[in-house]
Amino acid sequence: MADLLVLGIETTCDETSAAVVARSSSGASDIRSNVIRSQIAIHSPYGGVVPEIAARAHVEILDHVIAEAMRQANLSFSELSGIAAAAGPGLIGGVIVGLTTAKAIALAARKPLVAVNHLEAHALTARLTDGVAFPYLLLLVSGGHTQLLAVEDVGRYTRLGTTLDDAVGEAFDKVAKMLSLPYPGGPQVEAQAAQGHADRFAFPRPMLGRREPDFSLSGLKTAVRLEAEKLAPLTDEDVADLCASFQAAVVEVIVDRVKAGARAFRDRLGRGPTALVVAGGVAANGAIRAALARQAAELNTRFALPAPDLCTDNGAMIAWAGAERLSRGLHDSLEVSPRARWPLDPVAAASPHARA
Repeated sequence: MADLLVLGIETTCDETSAAVVARSSSGASDIRSNVIRSQIAIHSPYGGVVPEIAARAHVEILDHVIAEAMRQANLSFSELSGIAAAAGPGLIGGVIVGLTTAKAIALAARKPLVAVNHLEAHALTARLTDGVAFPYLLLLVSGGHTQLLAVEDVGRYTRLGTTLDDAVGEAFDKVAKMLSLPYPGGPQVEAQAAQGHADRFAFPRPMLGRREPDFSLSGLKTAVRLEAEKLAPLTDEDVADLCASFQAAVVEVIVDRVKAGARAFRDRLGRGPTALVVAGGVAANGAIRAALARQAAELNTRFALPAPDLCTDNGAMIAWAGAERLSRGLHDSLEVSPRARWPLDPVAAASPHARA
């Protein structure tokens, strides 16, 4: 069987990206191109992503990004095996732009279309970068999602735990905003934390020790706000110490929740995971990466963490998810609809307290 060559399109939030990825019959991967255009500069004045502006920016640049990805891969559309696009979850305006463009290319080039779940793309990235075998334990941490998942196969995901309120990345961004740090907040908090003292403030560690591998960040976020209000006006030292203490609490919570997730994984599958995999933009945080590497060693399992540009939203992960599905004979009709919400595990998502 010849290599599958798939064009992937990602437009679910504030990155416009297109990539071409090859997948061999043995499952080996090759990223032929991965073009990413960030919208940070246009959203910074608003302190966060504005959906209407994001969608308009995707419309303006997507054709150029796709052309550049194809140029770097040195391919024509006729040489592709399929066209993949993130069909959700995400900001619906952006999702519509990417999926509609993919449909047009698939129709014109007479190629199969794969409507990719953005979360599935994150879940499968470690197979693109590290060739990780199923089943593995995935920690997905981003601005909008915090989940622990058992990844058993393509299309087979069991959500073991989720956040009951804020996602980890969302908590970082909100703390940054309350401390008047620039957008995007996560990297700013990390930079400040490196200059601060993590033992100055005794912030809570929500859910610590609980058997269920769920997360809760709103109480920690509130504790930071109350301390900041008590100290106002804040000095540079105050800001650094608040960030360091907050980040230390988050790291401890994440490590504890991963331990609980590993127990839940073993209870469900009757075996340990082949690897601890981390994906999502928050995985770029150095303190979190280092702590999870140590935790994987304690669990006596492999640690797989894609490079930072493959942890954040990108076309390569969409192309790879498309290739994985095409290799199993899976594709979609041109009638497939964009979705603002699209849980990987619909059964878990139906529980009363769950948050996707």
